[in-house]
Amino acid sequence: MGGTILTIAREEGLPALWKGIVPGLHRQCLYGGLRIGLYDPFKMFFIGAFLFGDFPLFQNILAALLTGAIAIIIANPTDLVKVRLQSEGKLPPGVPRRYSGALDAYSSIIRQEGLLALWTGLGPNIARNAIINAAELASYDQVKLTILAIPGFTDSALTHILAGLGAGFFAVCIGSPLDVVKSRMMGDSTYKSTADCFIKTLKNEGPLAFYKGFLLNFSRLGSWNVVMFLTLEQVKMMLRG
Repeated sequence: MGGTILTIAREEGLPALWKGIVPGLHRQCLYGGLRIGLYDPFKMFFIGAFLFGDFPLFQNILAALLTGAIAIIIANPTDLVKVRLQSEGKLPPGVPRRYSGALDAYSSIIRQEGLLALWTGLGPNIARNAIINAAELASYDQVKLTILAIPGFTDSALTHILAGLGAGFFAVCIGSPLDVVKSRMMGDSTYKSTADCFIKTLKNEGPLAFYKGFLLNFSRLGSWNVVMFLTLEQVKMMLRG
């Protein structure tokens, strides 16, 4: 991972590490806003507004599964464009790029493949994002409760950081196989279905193929969850006065 980062920075310049930031922001603003913003209202809907004490883990998981699924159904086009633009970087030197940027990718896909093509890979994407959302949000709540039960820990920034790391670890462990299948289906149209992609990957590369890039994925999701939950907790406290 370190060697890759240094090679990209040396050969393409430091800003190259932020390639794809525009479709990434499109995705996070839409998908992230929906999955996180709907989570607490869904929990209240399932359990009721008059619950005293902690939310049961099962209801937390159910709420996160549903909000993750709803959010990605709406945000799937942003995910598709992000994956397509990232796959452009794998083309050999001299091969012309299909898209000049995020907006060009949206318009080109609609013009060449039709509007519904923006929802390519929706099935595995729903499965992947619903499960990872449940792993992140529900595990964050559970890990945070576990930490707060330890003498000396309070609802502080340190607790939020540790709970965020725990949420990232669970998300990578549970979601890596789905992540691999989703990315391959979106980047390669030769797979007939989610099952076809899963079976071919397992047959040709073995079960460890589903955990390729585990450390890199955890460094991404772990740091992402720490920043996201730490920011979320601080903003919620500010809004509550």
